[in-house]
Amino acid sequence: MRDIYAIGDLQGCQTSFEQLLARLPQDADLWLAGDLINRGPRSLDTLRQVMALGERVTAVLGNHDLHLLAVAAGVRQAHGSDTLDDILNAPDRDALIDWVRRQPLAHFAHGHLMVHAGVLPQWDAEQVVALARDVETQLRSPDWKAFLSRMFGNQPDQWHEGLSDEDRRRLTINALTRMRFCSADGRIDFKIKEGADAATDALKPWFDVPGRRTADVTMVFGHWSALGLVMRDKVLGLDTGCVWGGKLTAVKLAASPAGRQLIQIDCPQIRDPLASGDKKRSKMKTADKAEDALKAAKAEKLDKFGKAARKLEKLEKAAKADKSDKSDRGAKRKGE
Repeated sequence: MRDIYAIGDLQGCQTSFEQLLARLPQDADLWLAGDLINRGPRSLDTLRQVMALGERVTAVLGNHDLHLLAVAAGVRQAHGSDTLDDILNAPDRDALIDWVRRQPLAHFAHGHLMVHAGVLPQWDAEQVVALARDVETQLRSPDWKAFLSRMFGNQPDQWHEGLSDEDRRRLTINALTRMRFCSADGRIDFKIKEGADAATDALKPWFDVPGRRTADVTMVFGHWSALGLVMRDKVLGLDTGCVWGGKLTAVKLAASPAGRQLIQIDCPQIRDPLASGDKKRSKMKTADKAEDALKAAKAEKLDKFGKAARKLEKLEKAAKADKSDKSDRGAKRKGE
C-alpha cells in the first residue's frame, strides 16, 4: 500500500500547498480534509492543481466548498470575504463546479474516517458513510441546484431517527461540514468558534463527547483553526490556520500513532484572524470615547453649576454682611 498523507484546509493557499507537496513523496496518496478554496488568494489555481493530481487525491467537501457550489448555482449570495470570483469567471467554470460537486462528504478506509468538521456521537462509521452518500447522490443529480437551495440553515440541530429526508440531509451537512461543539445528546452548537477551552459542562468538542460511537476508528478532520493541531491515538485535527498565517499540516497515516509523520509549512498571513475583533474593539473604543465625553460634559456642567452656586453664595454672604454692617452702623448712631 502506498503512503497516505492527510492534509488540512488549503483555502486557496496554493503557494503553501506547492511547498508542502515538494516535501511529500511523489507517489503518496493525499487525503484533503475539505475547504480547498476561499479566503486565500489563489482559489482557482488551488482547485486546478488538486484536480490535476488525479487519482492521488481524495478530497472531502467542506463548508466553503459547498458555499462555492451554492453561489455558482445562484441559490446563495457571495460574501464580502469570498475569493471565489476567479473560479466563477473561469472559462472552465462548469468543469470545475462539476468536479467539486462530485466529491464525497466522508471517506472511510484503512481504519481512518475523514470528514471536514465532525460527526455526531450517535453515529458509527458505517452510518456516517451512509448519510454522506445520501447527500452526495443529491449533489451529483440533475436537480443539485434545487437541492442546495433547501440545504442551508441551523435546523434541525439534533439527530433522531424520525427526521424527514430533507431535515436528515441538512443535519448531515451541518455535522460533517460545520460542527465544532455539541452536547452529549448530539445537539449541535453553531455559536462557539473558539478553541477547546471554550467547552462548558453541557457542550464539548464533538470528539470529546462521552460514548461517541466512532471512538473505535481514527477520525481525521479540519475546519477548526482555533483548535490547532490535534494528534491523539484516534483523533487527528489538521486545520492549523494556513490562511491566517499559521501552518499547512500534513500527517502520514499509520496503523499506530508511532508510525505517523508530521510535516508542516509556515504560511504567510493572508487574512487577519483578529480583524473582526479589531472592529469590535474599535466600536468599544468609540463607545468609550463617547462615554468619556458625556462624563466630561456632565462634569463641566456640574463645575459650571458649582461655580455659579459658589458665586451666588458669596453674593448672599456679601449681602448679609452688608446688611449686618448697616444694622450695626444704625445701632451705633442711635447709641450716640
